[in-house]
Amino acid sequence: MAEIDDFDLDRSMAQAWSEFTGRLAEVISMIDDSADLTIRSASASDNGAPFVRLSSPARLRVRAEAAANAVLGPGYQLSAEQLSALTAGGWREPADGGSFAIEGSQDAADDIAQAVVGALRDVYGVPHPVFLDPDQLAEILTPGPAAIEGSDGRTTLTTPVAGAFEPSSGPRGTSFGAVLPADRDHLDALVEAELAATLGYAPVRDEEGDIVIRVGSTLLFLRAADDAQDVVLFSAVVHDVDGRSRAAEVINDLNVEARWVKFQLVRDRVFVTASVSARPFVPAHLHQAVRVMSDVADGVDEELAAKLHGRTTFGGDN
Repeated sequence: MAEIDDFDLDRSMAQAWSEFTGRLAEVISMIDDSADLTIRSASASDNGAPFVRLSSPARLRVRAEAAANAVLGPGYQLSAEQLSALTAGGWREPADGGSFAIEGSQDAADDIAQAVVGALRDVYGVPHPVFLDPDQLAEILTPGPAAIEGSDGRTTLTTPVAGAFEPSSGPRGTSFGAVLPADRDHLDALVEAELAATLGYAPVRDEEGDIVIRVGSTLLFLRAADDAQDVVLFSAVVHDVDGRSRAAEVINDLNVEARWVKFQLVRDRVFVTASVSARPFVPAHLHQAVRVMSDVADGVDEELAAKLHGRTTFGGDN
């Protein structure tokens, strides 16, 4: 099984935002007056959720609008501190009470992308790019068809299908076809293509090569083993554990009862992990593991954090 001792959640999240900012800058540099792009921080069905809208009011010009309190729902109202953070980030206060705005040349795409990410992450509180609305995320991250070369030398093109990853309702187009990976790079490509076909866009990777996906309120990470024997899925469920001896006892009890997953104490964090055999790689097994990990990680984090006097990934102190 691939080791996770070197995993740093904060670093991975920072890298994900950095990669997202770069891709967003590319989109901004090419946006035109044919369509607007709205990036929401929650489900598109929630009309009161924060958003940033990008448009091109004139040739080679870009306008970004960040939602203010006049258009935000009751549960999303910005504090005076958050409003000040927007203006400090270069956003102009709304003259009509509508939205904050930034406008500039497409040559300044990098700066505009930084401002957009600052609003989403630092003001609206989006913890990770995968917590953005999946339809709009796909607009930014959708790749072309991915070429996967099997061990038999044949090449297959997989075209992403738009949609969010919803393991609880069963993966669309799950395949039981087995493929024998030639090496880690081949296994990485197989996993990425399978997830892209479900998500509708290329999954986010950090600099270590870990894939991160969102299922419910949980972040799941996937890492292929160096020898391509398996894919390990892991999620940090509790942070800042108080007392390693007590934590070890609790984790031991959990592992006695657990069937598909394993709990691990790594320094002051508790991880839940699962391993999917990749010899051969079977897409249906990957989807099953994601479903199990989602149910476990999202189901035990709050209770376990309270028991160990720690905190959940996106919650406060317990």
